[in-house]
Amino acid sequence: MPRPYPAEFRARAVALVRAGKPAKKTAVELGIHPVTLSKWLRQDDIDRGLRPGKSSTESAELRAARRRIRELEGELAIVRQAAKFLGEDKPRPKGSTR
Repeated sequence: MPRPYPAEFRARAVALVRAGKPAKKTAVELGIHPVTLSKWLRQDDIDRGLRPGKSSTESAELRAARRRIRELEGELAIVRQAAKFLGEDKPRPKGSTR
């Protein structure tokens, strides 16, 4: 996976285009692909509320939540395997005091 560009670099590139510089020329001068710059511009429009879509903060929160869910599912799988190993995964009769 390619290394992500720093947020400051992205912000400066978007600011150059918003100031009136052509997007294609800006992308070539900065050494990035024009499609990458157009994606940054689209996301900037979404973040500013000019376009419908998920904002950057919503996307970050969703990624964090999914990561936490994966961690919890892994922990639960370990607990289930331990219960199975110890023989505690079988249902007990109602009223059992064990």
